[in-house]
Amino acid sequence: MSKIAVMGDYDSIYGFASVGLETIPVTLPMEAAEILKRLKDERYAVIYITEVLASQLEEEIEKMKEEPVPAVILIPGTYGDTGKGIEDIKKSVEKAVGSDILSGDETKAGDGQK
Repeated sequence: MSKIAVMGDYDSIYGFASVGLETIPVTLPMEAAEILKRLKDERYAVIYITEVLASQLEEEIEKMKEEPVPAVILIPGTYGDTGKGIEDIKKSVEKAVGSDILSGDETKAGDGQK
């Protein structure tokens, strides 16, 4: 079975425990960087990180994106949504599909108008 963890401030992540995910409350960037490395070494398949915490770990997360595992997915926290998580998902989908199908800026078929 694949291991999944959720990292971030306690208020943002405690609900994930109810669906069986490992929750790791952390707010300090140095501590979070060490935990992120440990989770990678322990072969976690997916690591969810609150956007606020991820903004403090950009360098570490970018290095991890070069590897197929773990998938690092940004989630909004209780302290707000920076939009970075959805931006990353849109980039991944665009890379896989070849166009931005998630923008919501679709043209009507046949008439070239929005």
